[in-house]
Amino acid sequence: MAEFYPSVRDPVLGVWAHRQALAARAAGAEVHVLVLHRLVPPRASFTGGAGGAGEALSARIREPHRQTRDGIPVTFIPFVSPPRERHYPGWGAWAAPGLALALARLRRSFPFDLIHAHNAVPAGDAVRRTHPRTPLVVSVHGGDVLYTSTRSRGAEAVAQGLGAAALVLANSEGIAAMARAQGASRTRVVHLGADLPAPPLAPRPGGPATLVTVAHLVARKRHADVLRALAVLGARHPTLRYAVVGDGPERIALEGLAARLGVAERVDFHGQLAPEEAIEQTRRCTLFVMPSTEEAFGVAYIEAMAAGVPAIGCRGEPGPEEIAAAGDGFMLVPPGDIERLTQRIDELLSDPQRLREAGQRARATVAENFTWSRCGEETLDAYRQVLA
Repeated sequence: MAEFYPSVRDPVLGVWAHRQALAARAAGAEVHVLVLHRLVPPRASFTGGAGGAGEALSARIREPHRQTRDGIPVTFIPFVSPPRERHYPGWGAWAAPGLALALARLRRSFPFDLIHAHNAVPAGDAVRRTHPRTPLVVSVHGGDVLYTSTRSRGAEAVAQGLGAAALVLANSEGIAAMARAQGASRTRVVHLGADLPAPPLAPRPGGPATLVTVAHLVARKRHADVLRALAVLGARHPTLRYAVVGDGPERIALEGLAARLGVAERVDFHGQLAPEEAIEQTRRCTLFVMPSTEEAFGVAYIEAMAAGVPAIGCRGEPGPEEIAAAGDGFMLVPPGDIERLTQRIDELLSDPQRLREAGQRARATVAENFTWSRCGEETLDAYRQVLA
């Protein structure tokens, strides 16, 4: 069960949770998904102009409560709650009554063995409050321990959600350590995955070299650092382009920065794309660059690497450090160090042989460590560990 999951309204939201559900099913689990479906739209909808909030609310109300996605039955459980900014740690209490009814109904037709909640808050906390008769597994993707626990009453809510779990799955060793420090009694690392295109990979189309980032447009993803590196690299690589895949609150600021730096004509803002389209766009590019901070894992890195596109991330972050330690084809730079970022990009672009070999090693790293089939097998093994 999850708060973020693909839907008719938003087929991209929480796609990683859906992919893990598919992977677990492929490994042998029977799966039914429950989604905590908050009816009140985000605060941003109320300042987005005429019709913004009304349209957002209408779309949420129209969301079908029963859906099927890739053969997996999905049930959306509506709930209302106060605004996210101040009350997010308490959302589990608001969602619990509807969840309790949904679990009781589901048990009559689907006698499930355990509940796997994505994130301690609100999903894990909501399950805890229903007093389920089955074990609870909680996946921590970073938000619980990096953000929610820092809010008012957030630490208590996270600790209770983690403490109620028979096992906490973390997406990296660093996040597992943080989960233990914040209330988890047992942890296990299960990496998310990527699809590995069948070799040989199609040759990339000719044309200028292109950097690419696939991420929500928020400050911590540090798209601005890549824009500044692009501006510096213009002297040595005048045709170099930058593809930005994703949308978010930083878009206007990033477009303005690109204009001020004189690189706007070499930057393509593609907006949010469907997952398959985003991956295909990445495969057409030369180098994946996302020097983000507070990065718990980073599925976008390994999706690029699976296609033979080497990637650059930030040193000192849980996910990037773990991906880099697993094999080659992934490079680290100090956070906020635009000069070192620029140098690393230049080194790869200036040596086609080195770039090609980095891509080959990147693909090998994913094949050995970060496939969806491996994620599914390890998820199912974690379930067996809990039920033993």
